[in-house]
Amino acid sequence: MTAEEAFGLLRIGAVEIIPQEDLLKKLQSGKKLVVKLGLDPTRPDIHIGHAVVLRKMRQFQELGHKVVIIIGDFTAMIGDPSGRSRTRPPLTLEETRANAKSYVEQVGKILITDDPNRFELRYNSEWLENLGFKEVIKLASLLTVAQMLEREDFKKRYAEGVPISIHEFLYPFAQGYDSVPIACDVEMGGTDQKFNLLVGREVQEAYGLERQVAFIMPLLVGGDGQKMSKSYDNYIGISEEPSEIFRKLMKIEDQYLQTYFELCTDLSPGEIKEALEQGGPVGAHRVLARLVTGAYAQPRIPARLDRPLYESLGYRWEAFGQDQGGQNPVVQHAEARYYEIAHGGIPDEMPEVVIPTDELSEGHISVARLFTLAGLTVSNGEARRLIEQKGLRLDGEVLIDPRMEIALSKPLVLQRGKDRFVRVKPKPA
Repeated sequence: MTAEEAFGLLRIGAVEIIPQEDLLKKLQSGKKLVVKLGLDPTRPDIHIGHAVVLRKMRQFQELGHKVVIIIGDFTAMIGDPSGRSRTRPPLTLEETRANAKSYVEQVGKILITDDPNRFELRYNSEWLENLGFKEVIKLASLLTVAQMLEREDFKKRYAEGVPISIHEFLYPFAQGYDSVPIACDVEMGGTDQKFNLLVGREVQEAYGLERQVAFIMPLLVGGDGQKMSKSYDNYIGISEEPSEIFRKLMKIEDQYLQTYFELCTDLSPGEIKEALEQGGPVGAHRVLARLVTGAYAQPRIPARLDRPLYESLGYRWEAFGQDQGGQNPVVQHAEARYYEIAHGGIPDEMPEVVIPTDELSEGHISVARLFTLAGLTVSNGEARRLIEQKGLRLDGEVLIDPRMEIALSKPLVLQRGKDRFVRVKPKPA
């Protein structure tokens, strides 16, 4: 593949490449590029929103370039202010490293991680933890306060009188400095990272390096239109159970279907249009759910999530989600469970929670406390409100009394809404 062909492939789906001509020149040089992505381990899950960027990095790897994942175990102690309306609580180094453990396994579902010529994992505490104050001053001198306040999230907070801590101004410099030890050629990130990626170009120049290319990918919203986040309970984790991935994809609001097809699959624009128009919302949901579930159920997702992959699962493309069965047992099971629950059934398989004996009083426990211990509500108060709204069930029966006491002498099935189930049982004597 020529440099021009590689450039054409890589820019598909990108929001911005700054500057495009630099990326083309780097590809034409014939050298192996260093492509960087920083991940702050503030949460232990990687979701399919992150996968939008990771899949593009996989393309770089397939073209022979090297991907460097930098776990921001040190910068997470600062807290990335990108897109924040208030200061993000800092984490300890121990907390960030604990969260980072699962990141290493999860990126391996998408990236080629068993070839040291194409993958490297680094922790930015390696160089930031011992960075002297002299270097911090040098970094901070690269931008003015006025330039910092041009950044949208800082500008909004400043205008609204929301406090901005000085340490938050240091975050873009710390992230930018990450590009220096690895001599980064291309830094990847979502649209919320544009400012940080551009600061990285300034930092590299200050240290005598060639400026990196800022490669900016779109952000995937949750199925409800909000930013995909665990906080909003609208994320789809790449390592979740296939039945959960299928369920969540089937619940995406119709207006976001095209965006999900564009960002989460490799279907052509014509194929996406065909699925949406001829399959309708229900058929299109099925195609998307089957394709993505089938891909992420594998130890490493296929290079392309396209029509041949869909048909390899045993479905006919022209049926647009109407044909049942397929040949992949994992997707079959996920789909069957989804429709079982949709028709009011209680699935055989569900998470199980053992209730400690010290939570029981003569073998009894309040129903509100039971749902909270099961993880279906965040507090006893929320459980009581949901019971009053007839939003919780016990063994399939709608609960009506928020003060009810339950005898926990056998396993019970708790249900929130149509599709969230937990089986609870007492701790064995």
